[in-house]
Amino acid sequence: IEQPYFFIVGNSRSGTTMMLRILNNHPKVFVLNELHFFEQLWTPSDKNVILSKEAATLLISKLFFIQKEGYTGEMDENKYKNEASVFIDNYKDIPFHPHVLYAEFMSLITRQEGKTIPCEKTPQNVFYIQEILELFPNAKIINMVRDPRAILLSQKRKWLRRKMGAIFITKKEAFRLRINYHPYTLSKLWNAAVNAANKFNKNPQVLTVKFEDILNQPFPTIQSICQHLEIDFSEEILNIPQASSSNEADSNERGIKKERAGNWKNGGLSDEEIAICEKTSGSLLTQMNYPLIQPKTNPFKLMGWYLLFPIKLALALLFNLNRMKSISETIKRRLTS
Repeated sequence: IEQPYFFIVGNSRSGTTMMLRILNNHPKVFVLNELHFFEQLWTPSDKNVILSKEAATLLISKLFFIQKEGYTGEMDENKYKNEASVFIDNYKDIPFHPHVLYAEFMSLITRQEGKTIPCEKTPQNVFYIQEILELFPNAKIINMVRDPRAILLSQKRKWLRRKMGAIFITKKEAFRLRINYHPYTLSKLWNAAVNAANKFNKNPQVLTVKFEDILNQPFPTIQSICQHLEIDFSEEILNIPQASSSNEADSNERGIKKERAGNWKNGGLSDEEIAICEKTSGSLLTQMNYPLIQPKTNPFKLMGWYLLFPIKLALALLFNLNRMKSISETIKRRLTS
């Protein structure tokens, strides 16, 4: 796979979504929906697998569904079978390696949008940077990092997005999002994502960007990103909609909203939630230059959060089973990195 592909990864869905909107404004770049190819549709054991025509068609049908319908709805594997069959017939001369089909799918969608560089935004791909670099030798990766306390606030309220205009979020999905929230779990996941990306700090194909830097210094930050991606910078790409926030309803305003950088300091998180995050992620917070506030806590409330943890973890695993092709592989990467 020789052509350039861009990948937006990281521990912040808000950060990766903002990057999606910025890069989608570029005349050469098209950012696809979160395809969740790695982890849900592919594991490292599939690297040398050659699919049958039927299996290849099913894979492409799933990718069409996710791209056109989104990731949060109920998957209908057969809805785009006809489009998938046409796709496979056009690529019958290549071996049906899953990652090759994935690459060709991204290229096709990008060409259909009149652009030349495919970009895929799936935050969890931060755990698959090594595989991406092996399979896509000319890949450029943007790793988005955000203060984990801001992520806690965003995830805590994410299930409420359904009431803020995100009608594509089903009641079942809203319930799953609510179940997923626990400050200890999310802090551990943040640690794992940071540690996974830190292994590639010296790799010239990987650039780590803080979400707060884009908000506070948009021009120099985006200029450095464009330089990394080897694409031209223009101020117009910063003219993005302000939408999909878990903390406020969508608006018609456009541009970069600086106030979002420290919104977690304005309420929404208890002192106990902040304390759990800082205790769990303290060393990495310091490493990433996120100051600790070390709030005073109520020991009984703090104990309550820790007692709730195993229950929330069990329920989260139960409601996310269908999102993992290999449960053991997912747990190993996300909780032990």
